[in-house]
Amino acid sequence: MDLQTAIQERFSYRGKYLNTPVPHKDLRLLLEAGLAAPSGCNKQTTSLIALEDSLLVKQVAALMEKPNFASAPAAICVLTQRIIAYRDRTYYVQDYAAAIENILLTATAMGYASCWVEGHITDADRIGRRMADMLGVPQDRELVAYLPIGVPAEKPVNVQKKPFDERAWFNGYGKTEEN
Repeated sequence: MDLQTAIQERFSYRGKYLNTPVPHKDLRLLLEAGLAAPSGCNKQTTSLIALEDSLLVKQVAALMEKPNFASAPAAICVLTQRIIAYRDRTYYVQDYAAAIENILLTATAMGYASCWVEGHITDADRIGRRMADMLGVPQDRELVAYLPIGVPAEKPVNVQKKPFDERAWFNGYGKTEEN
């Protein structure tokens, strides 16, 4: 699948997954795609853990109480470090967001579905830290996102995107291609 097709076909999948294993080599390609993402001042604040043991996937996903995510045969946990990149600025959020998008697009191109799960694990209940502790993640790193990976068992429900001319313009706000 070419890049533009993957961009247009990517969607957040929250349904159940088929019990089709994700080969180790595919998980490695997904990790490599994530690590190839740009990072602010090249601080490379993002780290990744692939979960290919189905029991471990179920145990980690159970912390979120989302049974559909526990049905995924694999997952990727996204870690970050809040490193000062320039003066007093950090770019860790942009860094892991770029890594996640690379992973999601690569997963789509490979025929897999996923979902960027962040809110459930970064809330005040600290599910991300509990996941991190389960995986032996050091205290100086935060587990900020969980990406189930697998073949969808259900037909995806695509969300309706707003029309192009309501969200994108040329040479100024609200200016269409014809202006």
